[in-house]
Amino acid sequence: MSTSAQTSADTDVSPGAGTVTDRLVQANARYADRFGEPGMDARPVLDVAVVACMDARLDLHAALGLELGDCHTIRNAGGVVTDDVIRSLTISRRALGTRSVILIHHTNCGLESITEEFRQELEHEVGQHPVRAVEAYTDAAQDVRQSMQRVRTSPFLLHTDDVRGFVFDVTTGLLREILPAS
Repeated sequence: MSTSAQTSADTDVSPGAGTVTDRLVQANARYADRFGEPGMDARPVLDVAVVACMDARLDLHAALGLELGDCHTIRNAGGVVTDDVIRSLTISRRALGTRSVILIHHTNCGLESITEEFRQELEHEVGQHPVRAVEAYTDAAQDVRQSMQRVRTSPFLLHTDDVRGFVFDVTTGLLREILPAS
């Protein structure tokens, strides 16, 4: 039984064909056989960067009607705007010309089920204090507002007037826009 939401001839591999990574590398070889140079550079066609959660249920290109080359996609746990997201957005905006940022959190996020105590548990288990905050939250809409504020107030980012935030509903596939804090 597959846990994937969809199956594809590109990823179907007989059981026992090795590790998941082995199967993905095999799928890549088939992909590369049909691959053609896309004829574009690193600048996204739509001049937009999308920051979203890494959750496997979010197929951003399908949900937003995007094609290869349309956007920069930055993903992490929760879709939270962290220092590393600011780093990526800075490169996206200043070096590669994006002008818009879309932030997407989602319903039923794993970050809603853990707390910052997760760091303490990690430290106890491995004997080292994790440097980064977990950035857990209980209210996706409020965290989207916080993330919008982080983007809008970063001194490293240009064009912070077009920053919009959304919560993606994993049961309906719809986006709900979140207005910034006033």
